[in-house]
Amino acid sequence: MIRCGGRPRGRIDVARTRDIDKQRADLSAATWAVAAERGITGLTVRAVAERAGCTTGLVFHTFPAKRDLVAHARELLLRRAAARLDALEAEAASPREALRAVTVTLLTAPRSGEDEARVWVSFLAAAIADATIAEHHLRGNRALLARLGRLTRAVRPDWDDARHEQLGTGLAALTEGLNALSIFDAESYPAAQQVEAVERMLGQVDED
Repeated sequence: MIRCGGRPRGRIDVARTRDIDKQRADLSAATWAVAAERGITGLTVRAVAERAGCTTGLVFHTFPAKRDLVAHARELLLRRAAARLDALEAEAASPREALRAVTVTLLTAPRSGEDEARVWVSFLAAAIADATIAEHHLRGNRALLARLGRLTRAVRPDWDDARHEQLGTGLAALTEGLNALSIFDAESYPAAQQVEAVERMLGQVDED
């Protein structure tokens, strides 16, 4: 029988239930919290169990190996980002507004998304030595580039493919680079200046 702990302060409790969906959701929250605090290297079954207030047996039952934990954390990152970007596109009044909203929200500092940035940087570092993590990372990056390309085409259908690709990759590189740098040196990369840098690059779509 799976035995879960009590309700220690600051921890995410796993319900005493056989509801697999509920258990997985609670363990997902614990997995994300550990990844944000300790990075991918610190994402272990024991750490997730401690955070969730449950036995390691419950974690192993859901995620048989650390690789499964890591893959799940990466999938959480992709799903959260996609849902946020989809919502911004749906709410935008014009293609230009959608492009700006999506690009600016890629910056984590202005929306206090430092945890997300730390998880992303941890994945990037881990991907160097792990082909599976690298594949997950590549998939997420390609999805982002496809989204940016679709949005720039909606704003400037008169541009050729090369120009769309240039702006899309530039925006992705700029925002992800700023996210990584500001984690370690927020003073040199304040949120307002990050947004200003993105706005300047976005200004290309307004040029004749």
